[in-house]
Amino acid sequence: MNFAAAVLAASTGSRASGMLCNPKPKKGKKATRIAQCKCTAFLPGRRKDARPGAASAPLGAAGTGPPSAGLGGVRVHARFKEKSRPPPRLPRTADSSIALASPVARISALLPPELGRGRAAAAMLDFAIFAVTFLLVLVGAVLYLYPSSRQASGIPGMTPTDEKDGNLPDIIASGSLHEFQVNLHEKYGPVVSFWFGRRLVISLGSMDLLKQHINPNKTSDPFETMLKSLLRYQSGLGGDAGESVLRKKLYENGVTKCLHNNFSAIQKLSEELLAKWLSFPESQHVPLSQHMLGFSMKAVTQAAMGGRFEDDKEVIRFRKNHDAIWSEIGKGFLDGSLDKSMTRKKLYEDALVDMELVLKKVIKERQGKNLSRDIFIDALLQGKLSDKQILEDTMIFSLAGSIITAKLCTWAVYFLTTSKEIQEKLYKEMDQVLGKGPVTPVKIEQLRYCRQVLCETVRTSKLTPIAARLQELEGSVDQHIIPKETLVLYALGVVLHDSSTWPLPYKFDPDRFSDDSAMKNFSLLGFSGSQECPELRFAYTVATILLTVIVRKLHLRAVEGQVVDTRYELVTSPKEEAWITIAKRN
Repeated sequence: MNFAAAVLAASTGSRASGMLCNPKPKKGKKATRIAQCKCTAFLPGRRKDARPGAASAPLGAAGTGPPSAGLGGVRVHARFKEKSRPPPRLPRTADSSIALASPVARISALLPPELGRGRAAAAMLDFAIFAVTFLLVLVGAVLYLYPSSRQASGIPGMTPTDEKDGNLPDIIASGSLHEFQVNLHEKYGPVVSFWFGRRLVISLGSMDLLKQHINPNKTSDPFETMLKSLLRYQSGLGGDAGESVLRKKLYENGVTKCLHNNFSAIQKLSEELLAKWLSFPESQHVPLSQHMLGFSMKAVTQAAMGGRFEDDKEVIRFRKNHDAIWSEIGKGFLDGSLDKSMTRKKLYEDALVDMELVLKKVIKERQGKNLSRDIFIDALLQGKLSDKQILEDTMIFSLAGSIITAKLCTWAVYFLTTSKEIQEKLYKEMDQVLGKGPVTPVKIEQLRYCRQVLCETVRTSKLTPIAARLQELEGSVDQHIIPKETLVLYALGVVLHDSSTWPLPYKFDPDRFSDDSAMKNFSLLGFSGSQECPELRFAYTVATILLTVIVRKLHLRAVEGQVVDTRYELVTSPKEEAWITIAKRN
């Protein structure tokens, strides 16, 4: 199952795919003579043993018995009392060529006058029905077997490269779905179409088009929808709207509570990381991605699932399973390669089962108990959701929260190493707001430049370059019709580097978010404000706590000559390890 199939399957439930099938015609039986009949007649035609000049009895004539239903090639049995006579010859007229060319006219000419008109009309109707049916089946078969012949509602884009896989070979050749979208939008414009297998996909790559399409009242989050689809979780997708609203509120409330109740625990983890870095000599290269992933997984697992994950063995187990699952979600589902490798598929499924087993244990441990420190699962338990729903939502938060938090922290620290001026400006704000004391939930709101740094980190890194929605009803953007149940991708990575929206888009410049219009655009994309993804909100808070701890104690420096390339998956990350060096502040 590739990415599009997963999204569509989860969004449409068990509805049939609408594929056409063309059953093979049964082979006709050879005509055989029936013993009890004196003769076997075929209309139109003659008896094989008829004498030259002898005529067969007209159809329906007295003494011939009931006529067989159907004409032309259908055997008719009769006991004739009179000699057969040859069929009447068609008259030679000026339109004889037309008469001979028309099957209905030929049949009519062979019938007696009293039956000819009625049976000719019936035959004509049968022939018309057959012709229309055959044409529809032929058109349907062409549409199914040759998707390149289908029109994408007039939207420019690529026709399928492969009859079965659509444009999947082009996506793989581009390196990632995001890079494929970049090339496609550069060539065809802000709204483009392509094919996942035999499914039409429409990609929107400009701020104006997203404003037209995004519904602020939509209850589902595009990133969460995509992730649930890839995990093949069905509940909450395409179901009851009231249930979706309830689950969304419980989910967001769970994130808020776990941040508030675990604020000091996250601060403690930040200080532990600082102590580790302070123990390194100044010349030592620090593996930034590795350290940020470990830090983020500890923060997320303790906030989501409690004290069990204060044990490093449990964190290591979680990380092993997380890596196996996320590597396939990030790539294996998008390019369809997971289903082609039984070894990889087994590793993925085993990791998913083991992680779900741990979550079930945590749910059982905390059910019906009033514990002093609320975590994410507790908020879901209080909402009286089913165990399956609680497991799915906790899995989503644990997977997405860990990777988004880790990559936001990684890119934020890395970008700070590239600009001494920005790093010093951030240090001054922290010193002014916090002094020598720790950050608190109240003071965190006053660190406005820090928030601008994190927003610019998301934009510059294109942290989540793709989001998806299913077009539930037929709609339109920019005068283009989007058919019902079309998969619509938001090319966020394209929009985040669009020079018409972001001047000098490749420059890391947190000051651009001092402008209210920039923040409004960012909010529309789901990176800030009321449309903010819950996992990203969690990541912003964790990253802010971490930066207040390390920036006030350390100078962060880039490794000279290092080039950090980007891997574009569901969440963007450095392709190789990103290394930094550190130095103590006076």
